[in-house]
Amino acid sequence: MLEKITGTFSGIIRTLSGKSTITEKNIEDTVEQIKMALLEADVNLRVVRRFVNSTIEEAKGEKVLKAVDPGQQFVKIIYDKIVSMLGDQKKDLSLKGPDTTSVILLLGLQGAGKTTAAHKLAAKLKKEGRRPLLAACDLVRPAAVEQLSVLGEKIGVPVYKENSKDAVKNAEEALKYAKKNQFDTLIVDTAGRLQIDEEMMNELVKIKKSLNPDEIILVADAMTGQNAVEIAQSFDEQLGISGVILTKFDSDARGGAALSLRSITGKPIIYIGTGEKTEDFEQFHPERIASRILGMGDVVSLVEKAQATVDEEEALRLQKRMQKNEFTLDDMLAQFQQVKKMGSMQSLMDMIPGMANQQIDTSGMKRQEAIILSMTKKERANHLIIGPSRRKRIAAGSGTSVAEVNKLIKQFEKTKLTMKKLTRNRGMQAQLMSQLGMGGPGGMDMSKLGDLAKLMKR
Repeated sequence: MLEKITGTFSGIIRTLSGKSTITEKNIEDTVEQIKMALLEADVNLRVVRRFVNSTIEEAKGEKVLKAVDPGQQFVKIIYDKIVSMLGDQKKDLSLKGPDTTSVILLLGLQGAGKTTAAHKLAAKLKKEGRRPLLAACDLVRPAAVEQLSVLGEKIGVPVYKENSKDAVKNAEEALKYAKKNQFDTLIVDTAGRLQIDEEMMNELVKIKKSLNPDEIILVADAMTGQNAVEIAQSFDEQLGISGVILTKFDSDARGGAALSLRSITGKPIIYIGTGEKTEDFEQFHPERIASRILGMGDVVSLVEKAQATVDEEEALRLQKRMQKNEFTLDDMLAQFQQVKKMGSMQSLMDMIPGMANQQIDTSGMKRQEAIILSMTKKERANHLIIGPSRRKRIAAGSGTSVAEVNKLIKQFEKTKLTMKKLTRNRGMQAQLMSQLGMGGPGGMDMSKLGDLAKLMKR
């Protein structure tokens, strides 16, 4: 996710952070580097010019040149400017209360991922306590209705569909059905085309008039860069979109669409698609994405992902076992499985300050899992009984080597010792929570990112 632009910005930030003095020449050189990085990322030229002019103007003021820590102050200005480009703050859907049916109209070009986005959005709203209904109104793409039906069944959300070939009539009937059966949210999946055409727009205008939707959301492919901005402008001119869902955001190495959309169209990015799974669908937080772009990670999202994934009872049980020094290889295996539920290791590492773009060998964890699974219950419960002959048997059973078995056991012993220290050291726990900025109204404190990185390396 955003690998290319993050790699460039990370280098710039590292150079700035170490400077005890900042000159006007430093500012001009740095802004020129940023300008080239943004242009290479396919950011709209008007957006780049605004960024360059406003950054130079603010950075050359007394705020930076006479600051106690000018390097960090300059970094803060760059961060604030990127947040502004991305939209300043997150945008929530404007939906009515549970006693009324809210309508969300999804539109976009064919191939942008509307149908997938529709089911992900439905799953998210259902998890938040709403009662959604999906409406299959894409009657152009072959098997679109069938695809939505399969996805709806997968998440336990009903799909309204008609045999009629009239998309406008289907949408009207879906709304009647939603109101009659007390669904509080109707999500309408509409037809797309390979390019914007008059027929598609006429159909969408009719659907809009018949439904009077609360939200008209464009679904756009993040990887199309500035093209996504032009598409958003076209749809907005004729239909008045209220926001954007950027799909395939996890595959976008440049970030041109995200960095241009709000500045050019004035429309917020509401959600981003971050993978193929249903749960790979996140609310768009400008400040968190800005932090990722600058290589500072996104610990707040990491904590939220952990909270949503980790079983609370299991976590408490594990904590008690660690406090009693009863942590076993079975517990280590359970941890591996919990981490896997949170997503790919690469995506998790990208959220940790200073770890963005570092390539992770995920095969290592799979091999460690295989080693533990090749042990007997007694061996997992007490690693001290695993002598040379047992290690040889475990290596053969897991398709690994004795050296790898030895390495895992050493790692387990080190992990056990570290966890024991952490559970007994309330000061370290409190410091970690403080660095995460938990409970504060503004989320993470940007000034603490460096301290957090140091803490996590201890």
